[in-house]
Amino acid sequence: MHTPKLTPTKNPHDGSTLDEFLLEEGILEEVEAAAIKRAIALKIVDLMREKDVQKVSMAKQMRTSRAALDRLLDPENTSVTLATLTRAAHALGRKIKIDLVPA
Repeated sequence: MHTPKLTPTKNPHDGSTLDEFLLEEGILEEVEAAAIKRAIALKIVDLMREKDVQKVSMAKQMRTSRAALDRLLDPENTSVTLATLTRAAHALGRKIKIDLVPA
């Protein structure tokens, strides 16, 4: 049985990594920020479920509004302060750990 030869593609991104592609498009930092925020928001929601903490109670423990908590939990909203993250972590019996790693 004859196996057809594959013709090489002329795609300029062929063989490049996703990071390289996003960098070329000028959106790498934006995508990374969104991914980090999404991970943080999902982790907070998971911890709230695990500890059976409702949003109203969480907002009260954080000394903030329910709307501010909703913004923190919104994976699309990347504007969050370290103070807000710290208060959320404290309300859940956790602390924030940030590390700068080589790019």
